[in-house]
Parts: sequence; C-alpha cells; structure tokens
Amino acid sequence: MSGFSPEWLALRENADRAACNERVRHACAQHFSGREALRIVDLGCGDGSNFRLLQPYLGRQQFWLLIDHDPRLLDAARQRLTQWADAAELSEGRLHLRRENCALTIEFAQADLAVGVAPWLEGADLVTAKALFDLCSKDWIAQFARELAARAIPLMASLSYDGREAWQPPHPADVAMLTAFHAHQQRDKGLGPAAGPQAATCLRECLAQAGYKMVHGASDWQITGDDAKLMAALAQGSAQAVSETGLVAPDVIAAWASARIGALAVRIGHEDLFAHPPGRR
Repeated sequence: MSGFSPEWLALRENADRAACNERVRHACAQHFSGREALRIVDLGCGDGSNFRLLQPYLGRQQFWLLIDHDPRLLDAARQRLTQWADAAELSEGRLHLRRENCALTIEFAQADLAVGVAPWLEGADLVTAKALFDLCSKDWIAQFARELAARAIPLMASLSYDGREAWQPPHPADVAMLTAFHAHQQRDKGLGPAAGPQAATCLRECLAQAGYKMVHGASDWQITGDDAKLMAALAQGSAQAVSETGLVAPDVIAAWASARIGALAVRIGHEDLFAHPPGRR
C-alpha cells in the first residue's frame, strides 16, 4: 500500500478527531455497551490515531491488534501510544497501557493487506479502519466484506473520502483540479485500482448484500486558515497528485496551489460507518 509519513498523520489528527460523526460513534459504543472486554483489530493503523479516537468509547479492558504495512508507522504508533498513556510497559512484544480506568493491551503486526485479511480476523469482536477503504479496490472491498460477514464481525470505518471538496474562495481551476485528483485517487495504491471517492458507497453496498445493518453519516474535514500547516499540506499534496496525472497544465496547477495555500477554508467530504450483522452483539 502507498505509504504516508508519520508527520502527515500527526498533522491531520486533530482534523480527523473534529470530523468524527458522533451519531456513528455512538452507535458503535451502544452496540458494545456492557461489554467489559473487547478484542479489536485495526487495519492500516498508521500511528495509532484510530485507537486513540475510539478507545474511550469501548470497554474497560481492550485488546487491540494494530496492523500496518509500513514499519515506520508501527514504530511511530508504539512511541506515540507510550507517550499518550498514563502508564506503559512493554512485555514480550505487547504494549500494556493504562489510560484513566482502562487496561489496554496492544499487539503490532506488519502485514501486506493486499494478500487478504482473513488471518487477522479470527477472534475479533470489532474491526476498525480509518481512511483506508478509498485506497482499496472495489474487488478488495467486496472480498473484505465477505470475510467479515463469514465471521459476523462488526465494522467501524472512519473517514472514507467521498469526493466532495469545497474551497473558499472559489478558484477557476477547482473543477479541473478535483477531476484530475479523483483520477489520481483511483490509481493502484497497492490494493488494486483504488475505489477512491466511490469507496464509501461500495463498502455500504457490499455490507448490505451480506445482511449487515448500518449507521453512516458525513465526517467532513472543515479546515480554516487558522490551521495554516494543514491547509498548505493539503494544497501541496493535491497539486502534486494532479501533476502526476498530466491532466492539468503545470502553470494552472501552480496558480491553483499558490491560491489554495492561503485559502480561507476548505471542506473535504468523508463518511463514517458502523455496521453489524443482524442479531449479533
């Protein structure tokens, strides 16, 4: 899978947290209410930000398996979670944390999700993923949904990019840039031709075919000029992606990026989803 730097993941974490759809997160928490112990598998864990986001809403005893293909991100996750915890101890490759009244055990696994997720799902009470499915192919998503349904495991999928973007103020190149960016989003990121902005819809359709019940809703980034570093990173990242497509002239890309680095605001569309098989807790 195409990699992301620890610096980028740290830069976006506050925006991710602010974007979280409370109704979807509440549905997940309610589904597991009364469960003191849970085993959770986080796919494409990055630096552990999804763990930090969801941990307060689940049971008091949690066992997490954090999976990523990039060893740099697994190292970053270990370091950040150790610093985040009230107390931390590493024993036999497992990280044991205390955070407020919760006992948390974390295992880390380096794995290429392109070969499938089945080996990692056994015994899981919940599978989570953040900003993952738009990197995956529709075939990969369909197979994932089948593997999940075969084990009747609930899913919490956060921040799937859905293609909506609204920059302020408008720029004449916005439409051309977004069209080219979507073309880049659908390139192969290591998990087949990526679903990109169609991922959220594809995931819902595949889970519905498996009989899952779902709660989903918007989890849009809303970035203002007050967050200049993130705004600049978004503009520069989008411009770089578009430049790799050859669909927009370089001078147009440069002018757009220059304007967008100092934009007043941008809203970028994402979707959160909680899904569970009927009749299962």
